[in-house]
Amino acid sequence: MCGIAGICNLSGPGRISMDSINRMVSVQKHRGPDESGIYIDDHIALGQARLSIIDLSSGAQPIHNEDKTLWIIYNGEVFNYPELRDSLIKNGHRFYTTSDTEVILHLFEDKGPACLNELNGQFAFAVWNATTKELFLARDRIGIRPLHYTVQNNKFIFASEIKSILTFPEINRRIDPIAMDQIFTFWTTLKGRTAFEDINELPPGCFAKISGGKVSIRKYWDIPFCSPDEQTDSGIDDIVQDMSDLLHDAIRIRLRADVPVGCYLSGGLDSSGLTAKVVRDFNSDVKSFGIRFEEDAFDEGDHQNLMVSHLNVDHKEITATNRRIGEAFPDVIRHCEKPILRTAPAPLFLLSKLVNESGLKVVLTGEGADEFFGGYNIFRETKVRRFWARRPNSTSRPELLGRLYPYIFNNPRLKRTLQSFFAKGLDQTDNLFFSHMIRWANTSKIKNFFSADLKNQIGSYSGRDELGGMLPAGFGKWNYFSRAQYLEASLFLSNYLLSSQGDRMAMAHSLEIRLPYLDPRIMEYMAKVPAKWKILGLNEKFLLKKVFRKILPPEIVNRSKHPYRAPISQSLLGSGNSYIDEMLSEKTLAQTGLFDTSKVKTLVNKLRKSSNPGEIDGMALTGILSTQLVCDNYINRPPAPLPGTFEVDLLVDRRS
Repeated sequence: MCGIAGICNLSGPGRISMDSINRMVSVQKHRGPDESGIYIDDHIALGQARLSIIDLSSGAQPIHNEDKTLWIIYNGEVFNYPELRDSLIKNGHRFYTTSDTEVILHLFEDKGPACLNELNGQFAFAVWNATTKELFLARDRIGIRPLHYTVQNNKFIFASEIKSILTFPEINRRIDPIAMDQIFTFWTTLKGRTAFEDINELPPGCFAKISGGKVSIRKYWDIPFCSPDEQTDSGIDDIVQDMSDLLHDAIRIRLRADVPVGCYLSGGLDSSGLTAKVVRDFNSDVKSFGIRFEEDAFDEGDHQNLMVSHLNVDHKEITATNRRIGEAFPDVIRHCEKPILRTAPAPLFLLSKLVNESGLKVVLTGEGADEFFGGYNIFRETKVRRFWARRPNSTSRPELLGRLYPYIFNNPRLKRTLQSFFAKGLDQTDNLFFSHMIRWANTSKIKNFFSADLKNQIGSYSGRDELGGMLPAGFGKWNYFSRAQYLEASLFLSNYLLSSQGDRMAMAHSLEIRLPYLDPRIMEYMAKVPAKWKILGLNEKFLLKKVFRKILPPEIVNRSKHPYRAPISQSLLGSGNSYIDEMLSEKTLAQTGLFDTSKVKTLVNKLRKSSNPGEIDGMALTGILSTQLVCDNYINRPPAPLPGTFEVDLLVDRRS
C-alpha cells in the first residue's frame, strides 16, 4: 500500500512548486513509511509514499515504461500480476523491476483503459503520458483504495487522502452542506462526493482522463446484479463447489507477498472461514489478530477462543475498553476525514496498531461477505416486512420478528416498539428503496440537531432523488433482494466500511488489508446467485455456511449473526475525554455553525444521565462530535507545514 499525490497544470506548461508536492507526500507518510519518490516536469508533479510489500528492493516509484514516455504512481495490489507479467513478456515488454506496478503500466500501454478489466486487485493509480501530456487515473471496482481530487486555479490536484489536498492554502476549506444531509441520511456521502466542498472522490469502478485542460470521468464496472430470469439455475451443490473453488483461489493470490500475511479473526463465520482455509490449505503458521470488548454485549471472545483452539494459531488480541475507544476517537476522525455515526472504526484503529507493533504489514479480512452472501439483518428485515405486507393478518408476524431479535422480544415495551416500527411503510413494497426506507428515515431524525443556517443551505435538496438518478439501468427489474444488496454494497460498503472502517484505520498504522470476498470473480458470481441460496428462510449466509461447514466447528457455523458494533456514549462521555467538552461547548458549536447549540446541550445531558441510551441518541452524539472534530482538524487549522526531516528517496526532475 501507498499514498499517492499529484498536481497537473490544466493550462499548459508552468511552474509547479517542489515544496507543494513534497508536502502532499509527507502528510501521507503513514500510508507509505518505507520510501518516497517524485516525478516532476513542466506540466505535472507526481509523488508517492511507499509501503513495500512486493519487490522490496527495486519497486520504488514513480516507475516508467521502456522509453520513459509513461510514468505511474500507484497505491494498492494487483494479485494476478505474475500471470499478466508473463503474458506481457511474451508480447515483447521488458521489465526492470518485479513489481506489480510495472505490470499495470505496460498493460495500460498496450490496452489503455481496457486494461482495468484484467486487473484483479485493490488499487488507485495515475499514469502520465509525457508525450501527449495526458493524465489517466483509475480506481478499483468496489472502492477499496481511495482517490480524491479537486480543480483549483487551473490545476488538477489529486491524492489518496484529503489531508494531502488540503495542504494547499488556496483550497476552499468548508464543509459541504449537501454532504452533511447525505451522511445523516445514508450514513455516508453518495459516490463522488466528500465532506468538503470542492473536493471530490473518483467513484469506485471509474477512471478519469485529464487532457486538453478538461476532466472526463467514465465508469468501467458496476456490480452486475440482474433480473431473476438472468440468474443462475445451477443447483446448490454446484454453486457450493464453484464458490469453494473461487474462494480458494481468491485467498491463494491474496497471500502473494514478500512479507508475512496475517488474518483478522473475530470468531464470526466470515473471518473464521478465511483463517481456517489459510491454515488448512496454505500456511499453518499464520498469525491471527482479534478484538475483545469489556462489555459482553459487544464481545465475541468465546467464539474467538474456540477458533484459536480449533486452528491452533498464534493469536494476539486487543481489548478495546470504553476508555481506549474514547481516547482514540480524535485520531480516528483525523484519518476518516469525514463525520461518522458510529464508533466502530475505533477498535479497528487499535487493532491495526497491534498488528503493526507485531511486525506485520498485511492481513486478510472478511469484509464483503455480509453484502454479497446475505449476512445483514436489513436483508432479513426486508424479507419479513414483505411477508407482513402480503399477510397482514398472519399470526406469524410477531414470531418472525422474534427470530430476528430474540433479545429484544424479552422486553415487552421494546417488543411493541419494534412491531410498530417495522409495520411502517408496508404499502410501499414496490418502492425501489423499500429495503432501506426505515433505516434512512430513522437516521434522518438526527438532522433535527442541524442549525437553522445549515437547514437553510440544504433547502429542498433530496438525497433520495439524487441517488435515484445514479441507479444502474434495469435496477427496477431486479428482485427486492438484489436491490437491497446493491444499495448496501454500493453505499455502505464502498463509502463507509471500506474507507472509514477499512483502509483508513489500517493505513493509519501502515497496514494493508486484503479482502478475498471482494475478489471481482466472487462479486460477479454472487450477483447472479438467487436469493434463496443466500438466505434460506431466515437463515442468513446459507451458501457460505455450506462452503465452510466441513472445516469449522458447528458452534461457529450455526451461531446467529453477531453484528460488529462498539459502545458509543459509554466511550465518548467517559472520564478523561476532555476534548468532548471543548468540541461540544457552546462557543465551539457556534464557531462551526452546523448544529443547534441548545439541542446538543440537551442531548449530552440526557446521555450523561442515561444508563441505557437509545441508538439514535448515540448516533447523534457520534455524528455531531465527529463533525466537530473534522472541522477542528481540517477547517480551523492552517495547512500542515513541510516537515524539516522529509527526504525524497527517488527524484525524477525533467523540468526545462
